Amino acid sequence: MANTSIVWKNQTKLRTGYTTGSCAAAAAKAATHMLVSGEVVGEVSLVTPAGIRLYLEVEDIVKENNYVSCAIRKDSGDDPDVTNGILVYAGVSFVSDDLEQDNREGRAEDETIRHVILEAGEGIGRVTQKGLEQSIGDSAINLVPRRMIREAVEEELQKAGIDRGVRVMIWVPDGAEIARKTFNPKLGIEGGISILGTTGIVEPMSEKALTDTIFVEMKVRRENGMDYCYVVPGNYGSDFLHDTLGYQEDAAVKCSNYVGEVIDDAVRLQMKGILLVGHIGKFIKLAAGIMNTHSRQADGRMEILAAHAAMAGGSRELIRQLMECITTTAALALLEKEGILKEVMSTVMIKIEEHLKHRAGDGLEIGAVMFSKEMGILGKTSDADRLAQKIQSRKKNV
Repeated sequence: MANTSIVWKNQTKLRTGYTTGSCAAAAAKAATHMLVSGEVVGEVSLVTPAGIRLYLEVEDIVKENNYVSCAIRKDSGDDPDVTNGILVYAGVSFVSDDLEQDNREGRAEDETIRHVILEAGEGIGRVTQKGLEQSIGDSAINLVPRRMIREAVEEELQKAGIDRGVRVMIWVPDGAEIARKTFNPKLGIEGGISILGTTGIVEPMSEKALTDTIFVEMKVRRENGMDYCYVVPGNYGSDFLHDTLGYQEDAAVKCSNYVGEVIDDAVRLQMKGILLVGHIGKFIKLAAGIMNTHSRQADGRMEILAAHAAMAGGSRELIRQLMECITTTAALALLEKEGILKEVMSTVMIKIEEHLKHRAGDGLEIGAVMFSKEMGILGKTSDADRLAQKIQSRKKNV
């Protein structure tokens, strides 16, 4: 039976998948069933928090005396996810009587499910910083997957009429290597991947998944003493921050195209100030109040530059040439040749500051630095230097 459904995103038909949390819960359920029944199963069903029932193939079954382990293969659907295809394992065994003292992790949220000790093994990360769902030192199995695992195991125990405790070990053999390609190292999760998922289902190219990660990254900064930080869209911004400005990139949060959302996150987390550092290809859009800088949302780069060039006294021919440019690099060369680059960047930064402050409101200090790879810094908002000093000062004290 199919385990995925079809959704439409930007006029494209895409396939959903299921999370590492669903894999872990399904593997634990299958292993528990085989432990209590003695049967070998090739498929397991699991109802996700989204209410969708999955039918998943059970792989790599190992049965020993008082122990069963098996794996579920992750399917991310059409989501570009580095965990796609990994095997998530669960091993289940009966435990001795004194379960209450042994059940250390996650007890507060799971006390009603008293039969299940949940542990994390190879390839599951450990939390090393404040601001995440789990406490420092705990495994990076989030709250909803923890509940899913325990409920799935308890269901099988109840069906079999067994009133004994079991120990459930979750592991991912390739987890440590895969984790290096994720946000985990920046979030303070070391040694492996996270077991994630609030609905159990992976939405293809989910904007919410990206913005949730951005929020968590800023939350970690905030709860570890950084109430001022840099915000960069991606690697261009990080490299410029470090190589050209000489600032520590570990004081930065990556926002991708979601400038508006990261400002909202900063307000929600009661940050005191943020300084955005970005390439003109994205940040020129801020001068028109475009807070999602992805090209499919809006472009307007040449229209903005043409309008400001006109205000600076640019000729009609220059405006026409600007409107025909494909890249901001070409447009900047025209403005420099015309001798109005500095004036154009000055009025552009005034508009960027206006729109950023409007979005941030009164409770958040905000500024921006815009650059190009060829010309370096093109412009700064009025508070940019002061914000940079505050960020550097906070960084030294953390």
